[in-house]
Amino acid sequence: MPNKPSKEEALKAVRTLISWAGDDPDREGLIETPDRVVRSYNEFFSGYSEDPEKVLGKTFEEVEGYDEVVIVRNIRVESHCEHHMVPIVGVAHVGYIPNKRVVGISKLARVVDIFGKRLQTQETMTALIADTINRVLEPKGVAVVIDANHECMSTRGIHKTESSTITSRMLGSFRDNIETRAEFMNLINSPKNF
Repeated sequence: MPNKPSKEEALKAVRTLISWAGDDPDREGLIETPDRVVRSYNEFFSGYSEDPEKVLGKTFEEVEGYDEVVIVRNIRVESHCEHHMVPIVGVAHVGYIPNKRVVGISKLARVVDIFGKRLQTQETMTALIADTINRVLEPKGVAVVIDANHECMSTRGIHKTESSTITSRMLGSFRDNIETRAEFMNLINSPKNF
């Protein structure tokens, strides 16, 4: 972002919000809060400073002809709703079918983290993860499912604390082949046996 505000401007904004909420930013318990909030935001939104395509750039071609689905499931997702700036917390399941090369499985989780650490909707995050993996790896298919709780629904507004939102994006063989899609869904929902 070319005109990113300075840290001092961010600290002042947090002080303003504390005052707007009805408290005294100079009260003992709140004196260091602006600095803590700014540091937290650096972590919450670190995805803006990372390139997911670069993360997926290192692949391996020595796969002995492996061409079946690769799935990393239950990847913790921590994001923030772009409408209310409150947390979205859940899990992502990411799968792909290699086309002559594979990527380290930790890289799939890293891509989820990068897009999670940005302001957005869950639908957008799901599409960005799938589309990026598809574009960079050029696999036979990509599948992404995210199941998350939105604090904009649970801690404000309609207060539906038990609700979750599920989004999916299926590309290539996961979209075109019902058996491949079913295999993915069965594997991400199967119990662990270890």
